Amino acid sequence: MAVSTNSGKTAKVWTADETDISILRLLQDNARITVKEVAEQVNLSTSPVHERIKRMEESGVIKQYATLLDAASVNKSLTVICFLSLKEHNKTAGAHFIEAIGHMPEVVECFNISGEFDFMLKIVASDMDAYYNFHVNKLGALDNLGHVQSIFVMGVLKQTHKLV
Repeated sequence: MAVSTNSGKTAKVWTADETDISILRLLQDNARITVKEVAEQVNLSTSPVHERIKRMEESGVIKQYATLLDAASVNKSLTVICFLSLKEHNKTAGAHFIEAIGHMPEVVECFNISGEFDFMLKIVASDMDAYYNFHVNKLGALDNLGHVQSIFVMGVLKQTHKLV
């Protein structure tokens, strides 16, 4: 079955059973787990587990496999949540902003949000000087930038990418 999304693209509807959910949980806990180990934990042989994982990859349920790093270990110990609004609100202006943000490695997440601001960015930097340089020379150089509010993360109490 296919459905139309907000972007106008047609997406496949994926229906999960408990075994699929169990497989996804195992992969979220450890993306390097072998198919054999997954099969043992969900009480199936390796072939059906491999097929299920392949189907979830092809349908886009599994978007990618990632390695989560310790920010301090890679000199990115400052996290900033930045709320932004644009001066102009049209498709072209929004597209230019989104494209520019996509080329900024300091921006690790970007959300289009409702309310007082248009976007929420999660930015990582080595320290306050690096963030200041980013804010002034990269973010501040963008056309059509309206109000910007930066909030500095003092501590991380929970951080996960698990959805199921």
